[in-house]
Amino acid sequence: QVQLVESGGGLVQAGGSLRLSCAASGRSFSSYAMGWFRQAPGKERETVAVINSSGWRLYYADSGKGRFTISRDNAKNTVYLQMNSLKLEDTAVYYCAADIYYATVVAGTRLDYWGQGTQVTVSS
Repeated sequence: QVQLVESGGGLVQAGGSLRLSCAASGRSFSSYAMGWFRQAPGKERETVAVINSSGWRLYYADSGKGRFTISRDNAKNTVYLQMNSLKLEDTAVYYCAADIYYATVVAGTRLDYWGQGTQVTVSS
């Protein structure tokens, strides 16, 4: 089992930055691909960014390219999402998730483990 706990969400003005963290407990964190997802009210959940188990393979949705950076520290069992130049449309609940398979995380469905989410609100 892997337990995931997100933190770092909050209220920020448009153009500002936030760094989300997802701390994992349980076994073999370094074996899992990790992803960040978000869901805004009335919208479907979308994949934001994905990183493979060793950290060299990355995926970004178009919405975050050039503004978001995903990274991980396997020694700390933590994955991060640095979000810069935030826009109003980035407002959502952000979730981290884990799966053994990178492609599964990119697809965003039937992942093994999910966190509880952290709210990000961008104000004008």
